[in-house]
Amino acid sequence: MDEGGARIRRRVRVRKRSRPSLGSVCAAPTAAELEPGDEEEEGEKETVVGSRREKTVEVEPAQNNDSEEDLFGDYDSFAGNSFLAQVDDLEQQYMQVPQLRKHASDLTIEDLCSGSIKHNKLSITTVGNFTESKVDEHTKNQSRHKDVFIEPEPDLLYDVPSSQVLYFENLQKSSNDLGDQSTKEKDWNSSSHKTGNEELPQNSTEHHQQIDDPCSKVGTSSEENRRKSLKEHLKSAMTGNAKAQTPVFSRTKQLKETLLSEEINVAKKAIESSSDDLGPFYSLPSKVRDLYVQFKGIEKLYEWQHTCLTLNSVQERKNLIYSLPTSGGKTLVAEILMLQELLCRRRDVLMILPYVAIVQEKISALSSFGIELGFFVEEYAGSKGKFPPIKRREKKSLYIATIEKGNSLVNSLIETGRISSLGLVVVDELHMIGEGSRGAILEMTLAKVLYTSKTTQIIGMSATLNNVEDLQKFLQAEYYTSQFRPVELKEYLKINDAIYEVDSKAENGMTFSRLLNCQYSNTLKKMDPDHLVALATEVIPNYSCLVFCPTKKNCENVAEMICRFLSKVILRAPYVAKEFLKRNQYKQMIGRAGRAGIDSIGESILILQEKDKQQVLELISRPLENCYSHLVQEFTKGIQTLFLSLIGLKIATNLDDIYHFMCGTFFGVQQKILLQEKSLWDITIESLRYLTEKGLLQKDTIDKPKEEIQYSFHITKLGRASFKGTIDLAYCDILYRDLKKGLEGLVLESLLHLIYLTTPYDMASHCDPDWMIYFRQFSQLSPAEQNVAALLGVSENFIGKKASGQPIKKKVDKDIVNRLYLSFVLYTLLKEANIWSVSEKFNMPRGYIQSLLTGAASFSSCVLHFCEELEEFWVYRALLVELTKKLTYCVKAELIPLMEVTGVLEGRAKQLYNAGYKSLTHLANANPEVLIRTIDHLSRSQAKQMVSSAKMLLHEKAEALQEEVEELLRLPSDFPSIAASSEKA
Repeated sequence: MDEGGARIRRRVRVRKRSRPSLGSVCAAPTAAELEPGDEEEEGEKETVVGSRREKTVEVEPAQNNDSEEDLFGDYDSFAGNSFLAQVDDLEQQYMQVPQLRKHASDLTIEDLCSGSIKHNKLSITTVGNFTESKVDEHTKNQSRHKDVFIEPEPDLLYDVPSSQVLYFENLQKSSNDLGDQSTKEKDWNSSSHKTGNEELPQNSTEHHQQIDDPCSKVGTSSEENRRKSLKEHLKSAMTGNAKAQTPVFSRTKQLKETLLSEEINVAKKAIESSSDDLGPFYSLPSKVRDLYVQFKGIEKLYEWQHTCLTLNSVQERKNLIYSLPTSGGKTLVAEILMLQELLCRRRDVLMILPYVAIVQEKISALSSFGIELGFFVEEYAGSKGKFPPIKRREKKSLYIATIEKGNSLVNSLIETGRISSLGLVVVDELHMIGEGSRGAILEMTLAKVLYTSKTTQIIGMSATLNNVEDLQKFLQAEYYTSQFRPVELKEYLKINDAIYEVDSKAENGMTFSRLLNCQYSNTLKKMDPDHLVALATEVIPNYSCLVFCPTKKNCENVAEMICRFLSKVILRAPYVAKEFLKRNQYKQMIGRAGRAGIDSIGESILILQEKDKQQVLELISRPLENCYSHLVQEFTKGIQTLFLSLIGLKIATNLDDIYHFMCGTFFGVQQKILLQEKSLWDITIESLRYLTEKGLLQKDTIDKPKEEIQYSFHITKLGRASFKGTIDLAYCDILYRDLKKGLEGLVLESLLHLIYLTTPYDMASHCDPDWMIYFRQFSQLSPAEQNVAALLGVSENFIGKKASGQPIKKKVDKDIVNRLYLSFVLYTLLKEANIWSVSEKFNMPRGYIQSLLTGAASFSSCVLHFCEELEEFWVYRALLVELTKKLTYCVKAELIPLMEVTGVLEGRAKQLYNAGYKSLTHLANANPEVLIRTIDHLSRSQAKQMVSSAKMLLHEKAEALQEEVEELLRLPSDFPSIAASSEKA
């Protein structure tokens, strides 16, 4: 990728350290040690160093072997040119230098006889088959009294077998310890008896020459140590270490890790200094750039991406909002900023995405980066996620969460005092802050981050933002925008058989383009009145086509119809469900047309009827809709939930602090627009009163002399359970009542009773049962399951039949009946584990059943957290853990471990299981190329993502277990100290 010359490449080169001469004895380095082009001819050469002449004797180099499979690397031979043979030659060469030994002896005699301790330093350094011996001059060592040791060169630790790495590290430590001990000795005579009997380090030898009787013990001991064969030490150590379970190191791998570590350190310094030096790749190691090429095929950044990443506001870690058309590359900028936070600043990151499917897609895409760069990627969606998150010992975490789970995660971090560990929050589709209850939850999350952590940066991005000024004020953020789009987009409208091109310069906003000429049979005309097949075949199979439909049922029917007529971009109608399309939604949909690197142009076609023509013309010409806060509009999911969490987390517990917090929210910024009849102060008091009356808060009086009486609030047990379980406050008291009643006769012979208790209330209120199916299902219940219905006040008599066969509905609580009907659907689904057959049996769209299953799994997790806060519901805790897992995966028990891997659904899990990949460990160690050949319809990218996700899950579980072990072994903070015991005594 090209960073526009704004970065400086840093290269780490491993250089051989210059080696001083030892008299006239010097062995040549091996071929592995020579730099390219340094090879010399075999034979003897003389070189002049300073004023001394060195004679080098060439040794035929051993063949370099860098394989990780080889335990001893280059030194696996005990004969010929092996490492031990070279050490033996070294020993013999050393024994043939009498002058050197005599000189050392003379110095030792002189020092010992004079009664002083003046050690002549003789160090022998072994590097591969290159050996150095150095005698320091006597005059330079008169004031330095250190024991002599052999120190392996750093290069040795690259070239020796992996089993020797730990050996040399321990060796050096032992030598250093002995050296420190010798420095402290003051009296040679008093210490000579000890040193004579101590075993010196294996690669260290002190040479104290014996001169007369007073020094005989010293001389004898030194002579014994000197004669002890270095070869025997090394042979013993290599044999012992070969048996040890020591990981095998590759020199190439070590060099890569060294380079990565060095670049991360450089990037850290660049960020800390806030200089213009952005390091190898936008303050990140060059490996990140290589990974983007490898995993995503991205070789170069767009100009706007470079500009955005080098903004002063980004460098200064200010909050940022940026907006570009869909497909402009917004996500890549966010990912680079997240990697900077994880790798360079060493802080956790939260990425908030709108939907579960997008979270899972992002988990799959980034797990490979986590494996390669050393951070965790954790999923917080549906029923997945741990609260509070595991506190990692070394590696940092990237939390990828839905809006709801992101709110719960932030709450748990605030509660445990860890919110400052969150360095960055990234929000994709920021415009969703203005969409209903989910927008209110997103607003609450960001407001709490802004209020509780001044060091957490917030980045928001969207393709469809209009009133950006309000969002800027709320988030205290800078703004960057561009109209860049890598592929040109053309918009078309289809009315009957005519196709018009959207043209802002035209009088009515569109110009005629062409007539759709399609040869349809009478059968096809009836099945495809909108000519979808004809439109799709204009691009298929050379290009891709995406069709948007207003409902899930319509989507299924259209897909089935197209598949019948096609062997292998379009908007079916200007509606989302029954509501007319918004400008924001329209722009989001058509933005999918024309993908960079695939298409040269993108086309969108909106199919409409004549009756919708005027509304569509207004749709394509008007500006984007503004974002407005729904914090107050969504009463129970908005402001009331916010106040409950503020008091429960002790962020704000009195009226003044709560009002001050509200003024800083998105709603507070827009209060003049949104509030007409009541003030923000009035709404704050009103909401607190409602929570108190509902039994979720209790009010305390604070008496202050000569001042007005003030009130503070604390959360009740029910309030805390509702807050921790993220239960909609409209249903928290109903949930409590149902769980309480369930304890009176909890039926455990089947899962039906528990399923009923975890069926979402909001989905039941919109259910319209098919009474004939209801009656048939009820009649098939076992006696135990009929007891469940009886406990709920429902029996088979609540449905009768007229003579005509039409059902008679007797007076029964509609919400209970509807909820029980949905429970039948879920219960059947868990038994049959086949969404197709269940869809047919209950005459429901598969999309609706899938949404019901996902909602039930998520609500089951919420009910579990609700029960954990109330001691009286202890019996539900273990039961709901297993039920949540069943609802989450909805497969047989043996497939659940594989289903934990992001992107693996039931069909794929069955394929993997049948192919022998029966556990997470199996999949984590799988070869993607083998998977491709073994599993049908599996692409290479899918295989790699599965393996990476499995590895990431294994790493997370291993880290969690390690944390548990350390927690068990950690000394308690309240452990009685010695001082405390002494005071009591």
